[in-house]
Amino acid sequence: RKTIDSLVEIIEDIDKIMTSRFTESFELLSTTFSETYSALFSGGEAYLELTDKLDILNSGIEIFSKPPGKTPKNMSMLSGGERALTALALLFALLKIKPSPLCIIDEADASLDERNVANFANYLKNYSNKTQFVVISHRQGTIEESDNLYGVTMNKAGISKIISVSLEKHRRGKNA
Repeated sequence: RKTIDSLVEIIEDIDKIMTSRFTESFELLSTTFSETYSALFSGGEAYLELTDKLDILNSGIEIFSKPPGKTPKNMSMLSGGERALTALALLFALLKIKPSPLCIIDEADASLDERNVANFANYLKNYSNKTQFVVISHRQGTIEESDNLYGVTMNKAGISKIISVSLEKHRRGKNA
């Protein structure tokens, strides 16, 4: 009986610590997400909310988004481009809190309109001093803001060739 009581007490202590740490991390993420969202959307508001505030460790997380000039919505009611940009805002918020040296993003800008492609590309450019991004994209706005481009071509059947272009060197040459 004593051992069971001891284990229950240990579990309760661990739950308290996990709840405290999660709450602290969630509040930081929520604040950072709101800031990042406004930067990516050039305005608007977004926030994160727990689905069950009484049972934090088993709660889900709802993402609410209000793009500039629109009413607040949950993720399921946003357009594909708005959802993609909201998800990118969450990714960038996580990277602000816990930076990573490398981040690979594959076609995340595919469903964005031209204005939001520009917002995304500019945000990447401004953030690239903290994290190196490898972005797979076909969107002109994203490609134009890149420092380096890599492509694969197949001039002869079965023989691939990798081509690289440094746009950063090209830009420096133009400005010199």
